Amino acid sequence: MTTYTAPINDMMFLYEKLRNNKSYNELAKYKDITPDLVKDILEEAAKINQNLILPLAKAGDESPAVLENGVVRTPPGYKEAYKKYIEDGWTSLSCDTKYGGQGMPKTVSAFFDEMLSSASLSFKLYSELSIGAYNCINHHATEEVKNKYLPKMVEGKWSGTMCLTEPVCGTDLGLLKTKAVEQPDGSYKLTGQKIFITSGDHDLTENIIHLVIARSSDSPSGTKGISLFLVPKYIVRDDGTVGPRNGISTGSIESKMGIKGSATCVLNFDDAVGYMIGPKNKGLNSMFTMMNLERIVVGIQGLGISETAYQNSLIYSKERKQGKSNKNHSSNGSADFIIEHADIRRSLLNMKSIIEGERALCFWLSQQTEVSLNHEDKDVKQEASDYVSLMTPVVKAFFTDMGSEITSDAMQIFGGYGYTKDQGIEQLYRDNRITPIYEGTNSVQAIDLVFRKLVNRNGDIIDKYIKMIKNDLDSTNDKIKPFVLKINLYLEKLESFSSWIKDKIQSSKDDANAACNDYLKVLGLIAVAYSWIKVLEVSFEDYDNNKIFYEDKIQTANFFFERVLPRIDSHCATGTSGSKYIMDFKFN
Repeated sequence: MTTYTAPINDMMFLYEKLRNNKSYNELAKYKDITPDLVKDILEEAAKINQNLILPLAKAGDESPAVLENGVVRTPPGYKEAYKKYIEDGWTSLSCDTKYGGQGMPKTVSAFFDEMLSSASLSFKLYSELSIGAYNCINHHATEEVKNKYLPKMVEGKWSGTMCLTEPVCGTDLGLLKTKAVEQPDGSYKLTGQKIFITSGDHDLTENIIHLVIARSSDSPSGTKGISLFLVPKYIVRDDGTVGPRNGISTGSIESKMGIKGSATCVLNFDDAVGYMIGPKNKGLNSMFTMMNLERIVVGIQGLGISETAYQNSLIYSKERKQGKSNKNHSSNGSADFIIEHADIRRSLLNMKSIIEGERALCFWLSQQTEVSLNHEDKDVKQEASDYVSLMTPVVKAFFTDMGSEITSDAMQIFGGYGYTKDQGIEQLYRDNRITPIYEGTNSVQAIDLVFRKLVNRNGDIIDKYIKMIKNDLDSTNDKIKPFVLKINLYLEKLESFSSWIKDKIQSSKDDANAACNDYLKVLGLIAVAYSWIKVLEVSFEDYDNNKIFYEDKIQTANFFFERVLPRIDSHCATGTSGSKYIMDFKFN
């Protein structure tokens, strides 16, 4: 089984030293959230994740969720852990106090999301979609619906899901077949089938609140005719108590490569009673409130699993002896710990430099998200919203792709032991492998970034983002000039690639499509490098107060700028090579 220690020191470093966003610090609702309070929360979060939830990862993999006589049963230990989890209030961490939440900002809840992903992604998924559903209902439902459903969801007694995918459609939701027929009382009856529904059914909560996209019988075809409906597993009476079973049944549970403890269900809706959320035929707009926040959280899943892979690889490399390093001049044939070998050290530093850079980027994005939701100045709010929109596909795709790379490298460090089940490393690879796929595949994220996020109705967002970075670089101190010179070099390449992309969107969509994945990775590398610049500023300025910690940061940044950031050269070269040799190829 894997081990895990929550990286509280690094998280608190970010919260104390990089919470320097002027707009974020203007948010009155978070004035009382002190570093001491945050540290207390993170320390308690570490305890429950390390002691209670981490063992569930292996339990869920060995004894997956099962469907028995129409009832989904979660793995051993899940019910007891979930009971403790909600009693301690973890489902309510970031929810509005109006509905019983604790009102913590995403700068805090994102750290908890990472810890939970590191401990057991399967267990996490039972509450994660509930928070997404809560956000969607909170933004788009009537006050009556919010007051009826949200308190129990915040408490964790009821959970939530997102029901989009059908056998006939995944990404192309305009093809969906699920129908909604309006009833005399204003409710609807839904009929259809949804597949790949995470936590679609289980035995952890009293009720499950499904958010379902469907087409009303009088709505047009395509995405313009999609509405969003709240469809509870059990009908909720007017007094808030749980009533009879709705017309929803579980057809099957998917047998999956990873996250086996999570019940991924086929759900059948047979005249299931539902209630429209938001405007008719505007269901995708409402659902994207949930999806966009969820995509950031999926990126954090990749980060969390990467952290566990790194920690276990580091421990193993200090215990496993194999071969002689160049420093070993022993004549008796003694071997060295593998951490003495240059290639193992390269792999470990690759993991570490990416993980810590991603965590810093995620913290910056969490601040921007809060500003986009809560700032009083509409212009400040809009600018933050544009940055969140730009970075959402990057964080989702880049973090999860790096998670696949890092978990694969971890298996390589463990060698044959990594390929066996005993150590738990191969499970990290399998569990992470879904993250580049669900909530929109990473190729879809890249297409979304290039065709919808670089430039929008508010202007040239990528140009604005690059200018923001350059302005920050101009004010940095002399000690980080070598790093600034490197990132400026690659910023020029990003600008050139961006111009090429914008031109190709107009003149050759195939060229632009073929370049999307490379472009996203270039922007991801730049975003992480910019985050490292912010870390380095503090590290040099505050160096004497914590030499060991800051020297570690400086040397880790050195590796990233020398060994990881230059990947941009390859991505720019392949991305701008065009699509002719791809599209003209004749497959036999």
